[in-house]
Amino acid sequence: MRSPKPYVTASQLIIFTLFALFLAVFVLWPRRRKAIAAIALALFWLLSAGWLTAPLLASVQRDAAHYGPPHFGENPVIVLLGAGTRYDEHGVLVPKPAALLRIATAASLYGQCKRQAKRCRVIVSGGNPQRHSAAEADNYAPYLLRAHVASADLVLENASRTTYENARQVARILRSERYDSLMLVTSAYHMPRALMDFRRFALAPEPVACDLRVAERGVLPRWSNLVSANLAMHELIGMIQFYVYRALGWF
Repeated sequence: MRSPKPYVTASQLIIFTLFALFLAVFVLWPRRRKAIAAIALALFWLLSAGWLTAPLLASVQRDAAHYGPPHFGENPVIVLLGAGTRYDEHGVLVPKPAALLRIATAASLYGQCKRQAKRCRVIVSGGNPQRHSAAEADNYAPYLLRAHVASADLVLENASRTTYENARQVARILRSERYDSLMLVTSAYHMPRALMDFRRFALAPEPVACDLRVAERGVLPRWSNLVSANLAMHELIGMIQFYVYRALGWF
């Protein structure tokens, strides 16, 4: 059954608030409406045409090109972070496209791992923040099994709702795990914030990034550029939130 309540992220709330403030200024400052409208249109074009989206993406993906190949010890652990679920045209709950790329990367990494080590574990971390019919970890599990990840090597963490909670729950699982190398699989744009959260819990995983996004710069607006801009802003807001919460003693 579909969730009756849409999932709203912190970045979406902030963007909505900024949009509401823009409307308020537009209504309450009639003499500047033309200037405000011109600025809004220019900002929209810069984002949708890729010229502002490109540096936004670069700010969160700048380290992706420098991630080295993973190193497998005798007891490696691969952590796969969730990226949401959606209902397809038949009403079936499936992983979002970004999640499918993460699943494929984790499965490939597992295959490499099994060729070099006898024991490889995959921890899938993702709860149900969208309030769908199943948690992300439970929804992704069949895809990993079909990609030849052994069920005995699969650990499902289905309680976390945020990246910070991903890190906290994985840290709890690893307390009872014997491992000597740790790899983190997530999207390139999400990796910097994810590493911040994992380091908060004294974990230093090797980053294995996928889903590297590229802005298409030109004259005509593109929906994909707006999607990428939203993802980049979500990550930047999340990193600012991390530092603010640390300063306040909440993290």
